[in-house]
Amino acid sequence: MSKIICLVGPTATGKTKLSIELAHKYNAIIINADSTQIYKEPIIATAKITEDEKENVSHYMLDLVSLNADYTLFDYQKEGRKLLDKFIKEDKNIVIVGGSGLYIKALLYDYNLDESNKVDMDFSIYNNKELKSIADRIDSNNDIHINNRQRLERFIRRFYETGKVNSKTDNINKRIYDFTLIGLKTDRETLYQKANDRVDKMFEEGLLEEAKKLYSKKYKNFTNIIGYKELNSYFNNEISLDRAKELIKQNTRHYAKRQFTWFNNQMKDIIWFDVNYDDFNKTINEIINYIEKK
Repeated sequence: MSKIICLVGPTATGKTKLSIELAHKYNAIIINADSTQIYKEPIIATAKITEDEKENVSHYMLDLVSLNADYTLFDYQKEGRKLLDKFIKEDKNIVIVGGSGLYIKALLYDYNLDESNKVDMDFSIYNNKELKSIADRIDSNNDIHINNRQRLERFIRRFYETGKVNSKTDNINKRIYDFTLIGLKTDRETLYQKANDRVDKMFEEGLLEEAKKLYSKKYKNFTNIIGYKELNSYFNNEISLDRAKELIKQNTRHYAKRQFTWFNNQMKDIIWFDVNYDDFNKTINEIINYIEKK
């Protein structure tokens, strides 16, 4: 029987490294659940795993489409479930890893999507003001307060899934696969520092050059990715490079915070583990022990 392990959590908590370790331990393949890593062109900006980092582990749902493509939650659900069913039938172990909560919900829970509502809603990339604006475009008479993020997400999600503005959401918390759900977390101060460090590392690896090359091609989804959207303003001579870098760090921190909040509020069945950055092997062993006992 296939073992399915799903790894979630904010950016910079070590999900990629953990996924490789678990894939080796259980002779598993890995399925990506990050909404930005489905694009072929971005590498540095999305912290996409390199070929060396893959350590010969087979990865799926990576590099699927161009930044110019319209790729939606429905597309991900359809292709991802096809892969899951294939590997389950082959009795293959599977590790699912990513920070896009809605992608994981759509893949593993009873999300009723169809071709008629192919709209991508990765809520973690939006702040409350942006979510409120989306809700107002759906129904200008809605009475949802801008600070009620959970209700805003629920309202928007159900509209795009059903075409209705009021509907029960019980099924979206119903599992349709048997899997172990593990989350990586840390305290806010450490998380923010790790997010800042990640941005510094991206610039050292060539983020500016990567962004400049893609900016010149005018991809329509270019500014949907943190790192690119801030540098877009720099390339347009609207802000300085230092300001762009500052904004990338700020938006990365905010994104990490929204990720944890979303997972913590929307996926109550997560078993959380605190990351030991000084000795990550201890975190890995703690998680393996939990999986073995379960």
